[in-house]
Amino acid sequence: MREAAFVKQNKDKWLRFENILSNNTQVSPDEISNLYVEITDHLSYAQTFYPKSNTLTYLNGLSVKAHQSIYKTKKESRNRFLSFYVKEFPLFFYAYHKQLLLSFLVFVLFTIVGAFSASGDGAFVRAVMGDAYVNMTLENIANEDPMAVYKQASEMNMFLGITINNIRVSLMAFVLGIFLGIGTLFLIMRNAIMLGAFQYFFYDKGVLWESVRTIWIHGTIEISVIIIAGCAGLVVGQGILFPNTFTRLTSFVNGIKAGLKIVISTIPFFIIAGFLEGFVTRHTEMPDWLAICIIVISLALILFYYVIYPIQLHKKHERQLNTI
Repeated sequence: MREAAFVKQNKDKWLRFENILSNNTQVSPDEISNLYVEITDHLSYAQTFYPKSNTLTYLNGLSVKAHQSIYKTKKESRNRFLSFYVKEFPLFFYAYHKQLLLSFLVFVLFTIVGAFSASGDGAFVRAVMGDAYVNMTLENIANEDPMAVYKQASEMNMFLGITINNIRVSLMAFVLGIFLGIGTLFLIMRNAIMLGAFQYFFYDKGVLWESVRTIWIHGTIEISVIIIAGCAGLVVGQGILFPNTFTRLTSFVNGIKAGLKIVISTIPFFIIAGFLEGFVTRHTEMPDWLAICIIVISLALILFYYVIYPIQLHKKHERQLNTI
């Protein structure tokens, strides 16, 4: 939809809402709530299709004013948390699929680089993973239990330690975006090279399948969400490099806000990954079909929530706007 048509269709609602807020007009709570939901929907739409426009600036200001007016004396809805994850974030994230794709492609590229480097230099794995880890793993392979590392700590300690560490990595990927996105790309590259070298090491020792069917029980979500956190850092970097019609400071702040939303969205998935690594991965005796099911379900969950569902919501939202 052209911006002019979008404004023409919705201008009366925006002006009415602005008038209500400015004059403290007494209207029913339901009407206020409905208008606010529509304004935030229109804001999300404008962020996607008119990112350089005055319309976006106007709607953003109206939304902030509305939020302050509505919620300054109102307790936060118990459903706010659910609403963020079910509707608000997926619709918002649609606009950042290009950054997600870039993060994914960089990760895949350097995973291949890591595996290739490990294949050409036996010392590369030790340089990346450390002598202690490599020696321990070699000992585990000799004892016919190559994945024994996941059985050393207690379930709860491993769950908490891994979850906290993964969230830390996610936050680092986001924060490093302030270095024009280069810091984020470096973090993605580093983790990808480690993964590639790690998996080649098991291939070289003849236990690739044992590693894949074990590691990727938790790794499917863990690695996917690191890529998504990388997307958040790239959004911050883009805000600095390409301010468009905004001032560079405003664009930077908008990038920080958008990136932070993306990082927040990953926290439940890191908790799931930590739970799987702490309580499930250690059971290397589980049948292959069960391990494969967990891996496939994990991958489907990530693809649905971050790729398919945002596209579905966007198309639905666009149809609704076109029928107004």
